[in-house]
Amino acid sequence: MTKVQNLFPSSQGKGNVQAQSVASQYNTQPLRHLAIIMDGNGRWATKRHWPRLAGHKAGVNALRRVVECATDENIEMLSVYAFSTENWARPRTEVDGLMRLFWETIRSDLEKLHRDGVRLRHLGRLQDLSPDIQKAVRDSVELTCNNTRIGLNVCFNYGGRAELVDAIRQIIADGRNPETITEELISSYLYTRDLPDPDMVIRTAGEMRVSNFLLWQSAYSEYYATPTLWPDFGREDLREALNSYHQRQRRFGRIPAPPTTVAQGE
Repeated sequence: MTKVQNLFPSSQGKGNVQAQSVASQYNTQPLRHLAIIMDGNGRWATKRHWPRLAGHKAGVNALRRVVECATDENIEMLSVYAFSTENWARPRTEVDGLMRLFWETIRSDLEKLHRDGVRLRHLGRLQDLSPDIQKAVRDSVELTCNNTRIGLNVCFNYGGRAELVDAIRQIIADGRNPETITEELISSYLYTRDLPDPDMVIRTAGEMRVSNFLLWQSAYSEYYATPTLWPDFGREDLREALNSYHQRQRRFGRIPAPPTTVAQGE
């Protein structure tokens, strides 16, 4: 299989090519953490009469573009849904191809990711993956743990319900008193412990469902759906999503305070 090269090229040296940050155009809460359900790889390939794995490879290239664009927009963290706990039910050839693609991408691009300041983190059930993938993931996380340019959380063998089940099991194993269980305690047992909740969740390919992705963490995230298939998703698509975010008012269940008026003569 051809290796995926240069997954995350550095955006340094682009000069005036880089677009002005969308966030700088609005006086709203900045978008720190963006999560994406990367959907549509298979349909992208089918439209071209190509094998589905070709769509997944194209999806890796789309991820490269989006990480670069997210960095340009001063987004601090990106979480991407790469492989769900339900995806094991897909045809064996596709699952095996996705596993090889994941492993080869880490191995071929880890050093470049590190040089570009990307901090990697895996979210999901690592123990269910093959030993070589487990080692590659642990090595990548350890090598990049002190990088600060952007955090990239790869949700691989991830499921929101599985995450909650794992958290509850560990809470019980730790002998926690039921009276002491709070939302904060549960959050501290999730895969995302010590990470901020996503400000926005983008779903590509026109689907209108959450698909078991960050169920607890996205309780008050802004949602944005686009018909664009993931391999075609690029800078302009991201900017449209960010424009939508910055035009919204996040209330978190509260009623916004009315605007204050200044008396004449003050």
